[in-house]
Amino acid sequence: QVQLVESGGGLVQAGGSLRLSCAASGRTFASYNMGWFRQAPGKERDLVAAINKSGGTIYYANFVKARFTISRDNAKNTVYLQMNSLKPEDTALYYCAAANSARVTVTASAPMYDYWGQGTQVTVSS
Repeated sequence: QVQLVESGGGLVQAGGSLRLSCAASGRTFASYNMGWFRQAPGKERDLVAAINKSGGTIYYANFVKARFTISRDNAKNTVYLQMNSLKPEDTALYYCAAANSARVTVTASAPMYDYWGQGTQVTVSS
């Protein structure tokens, strides 16, 4: 069982930055591939970025490439999402999720993730 708690969301002006954190409970964090998803009202939940258990494989959605950076610290059981050059269209509820690396590689498919946090709101004003 893995419990995930996101933090770091908030209100920021366009062009600003935020750093999201996702703290995981349990001793098996290093065996999970991690993903950041986002969901805006009335829209589907989309993958933003994903990272494998060692941090050696990273995937970004096209809409965030060169602006966002995903990273993880397995010693701290934490995954991060550094978001720069934020745009109003980045406004959404951001979730982190964990997928068992023994079952699936880095993936953009939400159903393949086993555990989800409650989300942290990011609002970007124009």
